[in-house]
Amino acid sequence: MHNPPAVTAPSTGQWGAFPAAGGRKRGRCYAPAAIVAALAGFAVSPAHAQTTIDAHATAAYVTAAGDTLYEVAQRYLTDAGGWRALARLNNVSAPRRLPAGMTLRLPLDLLRRDSMSASIVALSGLVTARWHGTAKGQKAMPAVPLLLGRLLGENDTISTGPDGFATLELDDGSYVSLVPNSRIVLASLRKMALTGIEDHVIELQKGEVSNEVTHAKQPGDRFEVRTPSIVAGVRGTRFRVNEMSAMTAVEVLDGTVAVGTSAHTEPGNAERPNVPSQFVGAGQGSATPTGGAVGAPKALLPAPTLVDPGKVQDGKTVTFNVAPAPGADGYRIQIARDADLLDLIRDARAASPHASFDDVPDGTYFVRISAIDANGLEGLPRVYAFERRTNELSASATAHAGTHAYRFSWRASRADAKTRFRLVLSRYADLHDPVVDAVDLTDDSLVVSDLPSGDYYWRVVSEQYDDGRFYETNGPVRSFTLAK
Repeated sequence: MHNPPAVTAPSTGQWGAFPAAGGRKRGRCYAPAAIVAALAGFAVSPAHAQTTIDAHATAAYVTAAGDTLYEVAQRYLTDAGGWRALARLNNVSAPRRLPAGMTLRLPLDLLRRDSMSASIVALSGLVTARWHGTAKGQKAMPAVPLLLGRLLGENDTISTGPDGFATLELDDGSYVSLVPNSRIVLASLRKMALTGIEDHVIELQKGEVSNEVTHAKQPGDRFEVRTPSIVAGVRGTRFRVNEMSAMTAVEVLDGTVAVGTSAHTEPGNAERPNVPSQFVGAGQGSATPTGGAVGAPKALLPAPTLVDPGKVQDGKTVTFNVAPAPGADGYRIQIARDADLLDLIRDARAASPHASFDDVPDGTYFVRISAIDANGLEGLPRVYAFERRTNELSASATAHAGTHAYRFSWRASRADAKTRFRLVLSRYADLHDPVVDAVDLTDDSLVVSDLPSGDYYWRVVSEQYDDGRFYETNGPVRSFTLAK
């Protein structure tokens, strides 16, 4: 039997290549995450996904030969008329005559913030997008199904249906993945002129979003996930945010995430400031009740193990059994086409350590399993490779009237001239000490005569060699009673 290898979740900084169309090989995270909920020169405006910049913060620009203050303003500022502010700030009296090598201070709050895009690099099931108009007074377009490779922009809304999965790649190489019944808004996708400072804000309106965020290149880079209850700010880590009915869960696999409460205004009260109140590290999670204080970090449950991980999934359904984990209140089992689970195709949560999936085509896949604790926090994952190779094996036993003879018949959905069968017949349920153990059978039936009365247990096995590999499909153990 071909035994696919077990693959453990990558540690900090260990990334693999993502093979989906349009994807590119990811970079490495070389240092713990830089927390960006509060940045030098920046303050987060909690009421919406914009960044308020300190009016005194500046960036340096060194002039080149032929530069004028008008051209510098036109190149880097939101308004070309900002050259007057540059002249005052830098004490420039001749805006058309800038010497080469002069250092100008450009206020960050005047610098242009250019829109960036995100692309769909993995897609399964129903995923829709609603594009928002950019012109004044232009209405948002109706939601339409998404296709692989489609580009998305700021303020676009992405929704997944009951069977929908999607992964977006941002311009900086970060990945954002959605599971079924989720909805996000790309609230901010901006890069500041001159500085290259990037600003990404994802609004999670429902469901769950998983993020693999590249390491910050600039001190002011920001990546945040916002829900109605919390704000999770980070640069350079892997983490999940799950918006549930009564609480929001944040689970960190690598790096550190700053988790603060989202701003809200209540009658008679001032707006609650958006200040990180908890730092959640790798291997920790935080459960925040809706409207409550940010939950204290808790250790995530260890990764469970899969029973019989080398099993070839040859039955009508793909089934997994997880070894029961101490402290587990439930389990999550996911199937993907890639080891990083960016290209997800199935997702199930179960109260028991067992899950089955229908309609999984033949191929090589990866399954990720994790345990869920009593707080609803999903624990650390373990990933295994497995092979899906459908070979449904049916069998029956027919008595010959007036005799103690039985005809055992069988059929395999994947059978060829090289297929061999084995029939095992025993008086014991575990099939030990068999009465008949017929091997290397090429026909589709076998008659066994002169059986004494009593209880019998039997099974048919299909054996195949395919592309140098040996595959064995075991039919279920069946039974019958032969009366006296």
